[in-house]
Amino acid sequence: MNELAGGVLNAAFASKHYWIVAEISNLSERQGHCYVDLVQKSDEADSRLVAKVRANIWRNVYTTLSTYFLQRTGQPLQPGMKVLVQATPTLHPLYGYALNITDIDPDYTLGDLARRKLEILRRLDEEGIRNLNKELTLPRLLQRIAVISSPTAAGYQDFLRQLNDNPHHLAFRTRLFPAILQGDRTEATVIAALDAIAAEQDRWDAVAILRGGGATADLGAFDTLALAEHVANFPLPVITGIGHERDDTIIDLIAHTRLKTPTAVADFLVEHQRQELEQLLNTANRITQYARTALANEKNRIQQITKRLPLLFAARNTQERVRLSQLLLRAHNAARSRIRQQRDSLDNLARQMDLSTHNRIQQQHNLLTLINTTLQSADPARLLRLGYSITRCAGHAVTNPADLQPGDQLTTTLAQGTILSTLNP
Repeated sequence: MNELAGGVLNAAFASKHYWIVAEISNLSERQGHCYVDLVQKSDEADSRLVAKVRANIWRNVYTTLSTYFLQRTGQPLQPGMKVLVQATPTLHPLYGYALNITDIDPDYTLGDLARRKLEILRRLDEEGIRNLNKELTLPRLLQRIAVISSPTAAGYQDFLRQLNDNPHHLAFRTRLFPAILQGDRTEATVIAALDAIAAEQDRWDAVAILRGGGATADLGAFDTLALAEHVANFPLPVITGIGHERDDTIIDLIAHTRLKTPTAVADFLVEHQRQELEQLLNTANRITQYARTALANEKNRIQQITKRLPLLFAARNTQERVRLSQLLLRAHNAARSRIRQQRDSLDNLARQMDLSTHNRIQQQHNLLTLINTTLQSADPARLLRLGYSITRCAGHAVTNPADLQPGDQLTTTLAQGTILSTLNP
């Protein structure tokens, strides 16, 4: 049955080649042959598979195609890549249905890669973050550099050597945040390194992503939306030195500063600090010159003042003498006026005291006369002369008859004598 179906298929497609657009979902190499799975999706947003087929690129074809494709695109054939391939359908009795790929159009893949880059940039524009990192200001003292690179990368060692052995003897502090900068782990490790730097961002002035040499084919790892968003939103300026001349990756386009190589990054940092040092030295020279000029001016002013000092002192002395004379005269006049006021006040007080004393004595005299008259009016002898008498019982004046008892001895005092009597029942 398989041979019959294969024969029908081979007869129908004999010597016919078809150009097919598909996406590589899997790829493997064995004994020089290349085996891929090609898929077609409904659309990029849905990503639902609508077709899938195995494909083979035999060794005699694959050697030429892979080299040509790498030279044209700068990247090897790899999963996730859209390709335009020329293929013939076959049905093998044992291995089943597959496509035999005989040619590939690298220009289509280049266009698709460019389209993907444009799509990522469009997404960044929609999010409003494409130029965020570029808008950051480089610190004037750009000395503390967090480096993202592979510890064994030659470019990283070149960077350190160029930075630390600079001819101006400028000091820098660097720390490596290791990452894998090639292959499918690039995105995850670079993002992890960025997150580690962000956790201690106050310790750093900028971030340098260094790759140096390596295959140009690995540049596609830097063209991802997730990595682009991290770089765009990063709170510190990002400087890239990924080490390629022909193409710019997405993170090159959105980073604060894009340089070709790690050595160029070191030169940029050294030059930035050299310019800052030059500005500081110029400022110091201007301050020194200003200070010298100011000191010279002050010295001249002091000399002029010194020459004028005797005249100024004499004039000031005369002014002070006049002022003191005026003050003494005013004080003398004020004292005389005060004495005159106090004397007048004492005279007034004396007159007031005489008048007050006379009035007080007259008041007391009248009071004593009134008291004497009152005492004379109440004198018992006077009352007796007027015909009044005083009756006593046991030496006490009788004021109420009810207080007497029959037989009580009474003594009645008159103006001219005394009457003794006994109270009868």
